[in-house]
Amino acid sequence: MSAESTPDPAISGDTGSASPSSPAGGRRKPPRGRRKALLVTAWTATGIVVLGGTGAGYVYFKLNGNIKSVDINQALGGDRPAKVDNGSENILVLGSDTRAGGNRKLGGGVDDGSARSDTAMIVHVYKGHKKASVVSIPRDTLVDRPECTDAHGTTHPATRGVMFNEAYSTGGATCAVKSVESLTGVRMDHYLEVDFRGFQKLIDELGGVRVTTSKDIDDRESHLKLAAGTHSLDGRQALALVRTRHGVGDGSDLGRIQLQQSFVKALVEQVGHIGLFSDPKRLYDLADTATKSVTTDSDLGSVNSLMSFAEGLKRIQSSDMNMVTMPVQYDSANANRVLIDKPKAEQVWEALRNDRPIPESATKNTATGEAKGVVSAS
Repeated sequence: MSAESTPDPAISGDTGSASPSSPAGGRRKPPRGRRKALLVTAWTATGIVVLGGTGAGYVYFKLNGNIKSVDINQALGGDRPAKVDNGSENILVLGSDTRAGGNRKLGGGVDDGSARSDTAMIVHVYKGHKKASVVSIPRDTLVDRPECTDAHGTTHPATRGVMFNEAYSTGGATCAVKSVESLTGVRMDHYLEVDFRGFQKLIDELGGVRVTTSKDIDDRESHLKLAAGTHSLDGRQALALVRTRHGVGDGSDLGRIQLQQSFVKALVEQVGHIGLFSDPKRLYDLADTATKSVTTDSDLGSVNSLMSFAEGLKRIQSSDMNMVTMPVQYDSANANRVLIDKPKAEQVWEALRNDRPIPESATKNTATGEAKGVVSAS
């Protein structure tokens, strides 16, 4: 998600405050069934899956009508990596920062009607659906984008040496999937996209997220200002955190990715403590926001499909998630760009294709953003 923004008051955090839903003397865990449903909600808010628990009748049809989907299989045809029948799944998750409408105030910049994918993650769910690896793709990576056809049938010619997120801004979801599959040789089984405004509202409706920062964060561009310590972040602060790059680490997009990965883990770890299901209206509002905020592939384009998909992820906790960044090195010709470390990246893609853990050697001595450990769950 982009760090470009317009002037705005700094977004400060409240330190050391306990969650309003926390009982005195510690946090009481909800019953097991509620923990499972709440974990599904965590996956939703991070853009990985939409809440699966919506009732029936009018509510069902209303939420079903909210969901936007793209028939990626139809658009891309047969020129794709083969499906791997080993029980695993690969999901491309994008964060969209369109500058149009209500997102302009959040994303900054001019309302040019365009959209960008400044957050991209490949989520690999292993056979048995008990563990997952998440590979973040830096938006500043220089790649060769293949020819692709968008959802409207328009073909876009191949181009060389462009930023990775150019694929989405050129041809939307289908071109983004085509580029990732061309880059990795890994078939994307599903696609999920969440936008700025939806992300912020989801976090607010979840009651915020508590994190601890080991260092001060002061980013004039994302407008986030946090002193070292524990904070309960509302939606606007959470959005600023996952967009921050200049206030921590080396100021690169790689540092922002490290913050995003830490935030995802904090959210998944803490969501079981949120007293969500005691308030049916709050639950409905969250489901309504979630289904309005995401775009999926057509196979996930209904409440029933999302519920089934969510059911398969319910056992994955934060400790079961291995989060890495695609192996890259800084571009000596342009400090604001990175280049794929192809031999090491191939270790990652080979591991995913064969449903194996990503070896530590794949990310050893690659470029990092120097922001690891700055944010953690509290």
